[in-house]
Amino acid sequence: MKSKSLRIDILTIFPGMIEPYVTSSILGRAQKEKRLVIKAHDLRKWTSDKHQKVDDRPFGGGPGMVMKVEPFDRALKSLKIGKRTRVILTSAKGKVFDQRAAKRLAKYDRLIFLCGRYEGVDERVAEHLADEELSIGNYVMTGGELAALVMSDAVARLRPGVLGTSESLAMESHSEIGVLEYPQYTRPGIYPLSKKKSWKVPSILLSGDHKKIQEWRRKKSKDSLITPFLGATL
Repeated sequence: MKSKSLRIDILTIFPGMIEPYVTSSILGRAQKEKRLVIKAHDLRKWTSDKHQKVDDRPFGGGPGMVMKVEPFDRALKSLKIGKRTRVILTSAKGKVFDQRAAKRLAKYDRLIFLCGRYEGVDERVAEHLADEELSIGNYVMTGGELAALVMSDAVARLRPGVLGTSESLAMESHSEIGVLEYPQYTRPGIYPLSKKKSWKVPSILLSGDHKKIQEWRRKKSKDSLITPFLGATL
């Protein structure tokens, strides 16, 4: 029986940044096959003034502008959030997104990403509208769109049928916490650079001895402890 498709909604003031990526390659194919539904929504649609203003000056003073709570609130009400939905605010102070978080989020039927801009988002969005705040690393970006795309991609590929085979998921980096994938090679076995120099594939991979190949791959898989940290990206 075909599994239920995952729906992802991305709320942003720049929907044009989202659409080219999610309609291409694997995500685009998965949408055509009805395994995914990814929609970018223009947050300005849910403003209440003629100038479609989504930001204002921060209370207490300070540089820059802060995104208002009203458009996010009105948008989420309009989208009619149901059960098994997770609302995620891309946030400079959110917990760092990793493969464990991707697996957790892949179990939901619907994800809604709230993309920040400017100096940040009114804290009431985090307090009352979002289920969690997530970051993709210890750096600051100009907005949350790229973070939303990164997380959407990582989550979507874990859903049944989005990738070609389940083996692709089982034998890759981070499929187990702290374990990275072994080196991969393909043809040609010898890549000539000059008459005296070439790049060669390890001979064990050309031996046909599957037991020794597996042993080599296990040795090459690097065990590195991945320690979560607080990121700082929108």
